[in-house]
Amino acid sequence: MSEAVEHVPAAGAPSVRRTRDVPLLVERARAGDPRAVARLITLVENGDELLPDIAAALAPYAGQAQVVGLTGSPGVGKSTTTNELVRALRARGHRVGVLAIDPSSPFTGGAILGDRVRMQDHATDPGVYIRSMSSRGHLGGLSAATPQAVRVLEGAGCDVVLVETVGVGQAEVEVASLADTTLVLLAPGMGDAIQAVKAGILEIADVFVVNKADRDGADATVRDIQGMIALGERGPGQWRPQVVRSVATRGEGIDDIAAAIDKHRGWLVEHGELRRRQEARAAAEIEAIALGVLRARIGSLRDGTELQTLAARVAEGAQDPYAAADTLLAQLAR
Repeated sequence: MSEAVEHVPAAGAPSVRRTRDVPLLVERARAGDPRAVARLITLVENGDELLPDIAAALAPYAGQAQVVGLTGSPGVGKSTTTNELVRALRARGHRVGVLAIDPSSPFTGGAILGDRVRMQDHATDPGVYIRSMSSRGHLGGLSAATPQAVRVLEGAGCDVVLVETVGVGQAEVEVASLADTTLVLLAPGMGDAIQAVKAGILEIADVFVVNKADRDGADATVRDIQGMIALGERGPGQWRPQVVRSVATRGEGIDDIAAAIDKHRGWLVEHGELRRRQEARAAAEIEAIALGVLRARIGSLRDGTELQTLAARVAEGAQDPYAAADTLLAQLAR
């Protein structure tokens, strides 16, 4: 686990701000140049045509970082907890990357990208890279570009990557397919015992963090979560989610959260679950890329007559939609 060293470009070295030289960008990112990391993530977010080259250059560094997801409803303290976790990880000498996903407006498409405001304590630390990303309308609590952005931070030598989702509801569980360890943050007053046993986001937690534990109702929230965990069926050796209290604004309970993450990491390695999760993550990435290519090809068919012809036949009852879809796939294969 290496300490970050601030990279100072040599005199006369080309600027990375607009360059499209992927090997140069990766080399600079590996050396700790935050501008190179920013440039790579920007290219990834924009779906640039260089994306396959970037992915190929970063492939040798895949799986070298511990990926921790933080999710929960709006207002539970995700950004403040992330900020304090960064502090604890830096105290251990870890190089830390943070991807903070903010919601985008359904009307303008814009986003405030304000999560970094709560992380200004680390703005001048060369061992921390913080990037706010707009969800750009993507559902699930993340941005569509988040998996590739994680790969950029792995390639940049981050030991730990913290992924903070947008404020999510019960069904936004995508972070669990991206992270090695998923933290679900709760706060007192967010619901009753019935709410605690509902399916959805509460099922993805490896660690529950009851933040704002100095408020009334914290004990009841902890009891409800522990009761929900007790209802779950687990075989011998299966992971039992931890429940941790914290008051992130005062830095209380952060060491307990870090200890719970360490404990889960040890279990992942011991039971071979870490490799399984990494392979599942890779499978999801491959599937998403393949589906993206298929959507692009289907979109190109809209400029021709094939799709319109099939649509007309389905509309008039001459063909069913499944048969039309088979015909469309056959045309795509050609």
